[in-house]
Amino acid sequence: MGPINVLINNAGIALVSSLDKTTRDTWRDDIAINLTGAYHVTTAVLDDMKAGAGRGLGGAIVNVSSVNGLTALGDPAYSAAKAGLISYTKSLAMEYGPLGIRANAICPGTVRTPIWDERIKSNPNVMDDLKKWYPLGRVADPKDVAKAAAFLASDDAAAITGAVLPVDCGLTAGNAVMARELTVADY
Repeated sequence: MGPINVLINNAGIALVSSLDKTTRDTWRDDIAINLTGAYHVTTAVLDDMKAGAGRGLGGAIVNVSSVNGLTALGDPAYSAAKAGLISYTKSLAMEYGPLGIRANAICPGTVRTPIWDERIKSNPNVMDDLKKWYPLGRVADPKDVAKAAAFLASDDAAAITGAVLPVDCGLTAGNAVMARELTVADY
């Protein structure tokens, strides 16, 4: 297939939802999957990207972080790893930008993927319950995340590096529920 010039790091797992339930093993595993894995995969392709830079190709790295890496939303080990992934992305952008290698992060909020199937079995309304927290009134679809990653990997984003792009239906824009209650506005 030729040299690698695009990498999307999209591994993720959240093992426990609170610090009280976190163990040394679950902490280690969350960090390993969500942060260390991205480091190892990126390291494996950087030589190809550096070689491509000499031929005017450079490269694009898109790390899939999470809104949990931007603010406290539970899953503390997962969140710490995703925050680390954002910092790692910025380091990649600074160090490898001069070679034409771009690095960006996207931060999805809730995404309707099969990982939610078990929760939906126990609460069929969980997706509807979550919508109130999102200004767009919905959670993201996997295609929303894929389109953002494709954009950042494309030549259309040639001048973008070190960016952190929430793909969260507005979750990190502010607390819509609180805003409605404070302003007593009719939304």
